[in-house]
Amino acid sequence: MEIRPILSALMRSKVALVLIGLQIALTLAIVCNALFIISQRLQLMGRDSGINEADTFTIGSLGFGADFNVKTSIDEDIAMLRGLPGVAAASPTNTVPMSNGGWSTGISLKPEQKVSTAPSAMYFVDEHGLDAFGAKLAEGRFFTADEITFRERGDNTWPPVTVITRALANKLFPGESAVGKQIYFDNEGAPQTVVGVVERMQAPWIGFASDEGPDAEFYSSFVPQRIAFSNFGRYLIRAEPGRRDEVMKAAEAKMTETNHSRIVREPRSVEGIRAEGYQEHRAMTIILIGVIVALLAVTALGIVGMASFWVTQRTKQIGTRRALGATRGSILRYFMTENFLITSLGLALGIVLTYGLNYWLMANYEAQRLPLIYLGGGVIALLVLGQAAVFGPATRASRVPPAVATRSV
Repeated sequence: MEIRPILSALMRSKVALVLIGLQIALTLAIVCNALFIISQRLQLMGRDSGINEADTFTIGSLGFGADFNVKTSIDEDIAMLRGLPGVAAASPTNTVPMSNGGWSTGISLKPEQKVSTAPSAMYFVDEHGLDAFGAKLAEGRFFTADEITFRERGDNTWPPVTVITRALANKLFPGESAVGKQIYFDNEGAPQTVVGVVERMQAPWIGFASDEGPDAEFYSSFVPQRIAFSNFGRYLIRAEPGRRDEVMKAAEAKMTETNHSRIVREPRSVEGIRAEGYQEHRAMTIILIGVIVALLAVTALGIVGMASFWVTQRTKQIGTRRALGATRGSILRYFMTENFLITSLGLALGIVLTYGLNYWLMANYEAQRLPLIYLGGGVIALLVLGQAAVFGPATRASRVPPAVATRSV
């Protein structure tokens, strides 16, 4: 089949050609970038936080009685919680990953360093903290009971030891073991000696220190202290496998029963905290999926509408060709080829728009460069969509009988 007659026919319908071509180009640009954003969000939401999420939950209490003593309350609560049936480990803590609340500081390698080497999320725990989180120790050791202290109001001193994550260790001491090294939580105070390295521990904030790189969200440090400068206490409990919900109910009831001078905060599973922490990313993913489906549907309907209009407009011409010997197959190929040319022209423009949009996202929203696989997949998908959309009208055109050419219009 010659392409020139098809191009000549298209030039007589320039408006339709331009509109469909632009629609295809915009669809390619938006779909490719939206799919890339969706894949990034799915990877983000599916990351391993480094802890046992399935069996772990938090519970807190807020004291209000005049005789409420937070230190005594913490000691009594921890002893009680560790003794509950089904509890594997428990520890006081100030926060958990993905909770969007907590404490962070800058870490320096030298005293009086003006700019910190790296930021770090801070987890205040006792000697059972590692087991309570269900985290994995990669090097060194965790805290011992005699290293745990209370941090009271106005206390700005830091304990002499700490445990950090592997990501933070690699940032502070690239290519070296961090165990035994000294760092500074306060560059005007005494140093902290790293006694252990935890394999992985996500910061409480989604996107923490994103300007530092993708691993910065795992820059975390453990502090061997129980916080006692308010009447609020938070505990992290890891239940035996499959018993989390049972232990949550038992812990809430027992804490309410043992001390009436406080309000017991409803326990929250870490899985629930994850779902809440990523709800904006999940909403964006759903919206983008809806946009993609709508754009593809509108594009397909546009191609169907255009092809149907052209078939109706050319009915007598098609009948004439059939009378002159054109087969149904040749008519079908004509419209399929015509649509292929229109789609290809739109995709050529769409490639430019796709990377233009990606460049704009990179400049304004710190997006990453779009991989070629998304563009290639988008081009193939739209070619297939275009051919599938025009197949119905093209088939209808191929069924026009030769006798149509003899009818008056």
